[in-house]
Amino acid sequence: MTTIKSLEDLKKIREEALEKRKVKASEGKAQVSVAMGTCGIAAGARETMKAILDVIEKDNISGIIVTQTGCIGLCEKEPIVQVTVGTEPKVVYGKVTPELARRIMKEHIGKGNIIKENVIQA
Repeated sequence: MTTIKSLEDLKKIREEALEKRKVKASEGKAQVSVAMGTCGIAAGARETMKAILDVIEKDNISGIIVTQTGCIGLCEKEPIVQVTVGTEPKVVYGKVTPELARRIMKEHIGKGNIIKENVIQA
């Protein structure tokens, strides 16, 4: 690791990090995160996650990072799925059934169309 000895060194490292971030975003990377706390699992988050993974496998989609997280405190809105595409702001969907998860994958991630009627404000 490089030692930072001046403000110019720090600025150079910052610029390199920003450039890497731009490249990553320009590749169209998307991240999908499913809330898998106890409340989410009880509401069907496992089936939602499976539907997301099935679409990725069936349609041979690459460049999507799928993660899981714990409870985010909106138990009444479970299952919750958060989607981030490139540098766009994150979108949080609530009450995501497997059918809605497949629609999110095709519409939001595939075409860039946010499904507004299922967006929740966290």
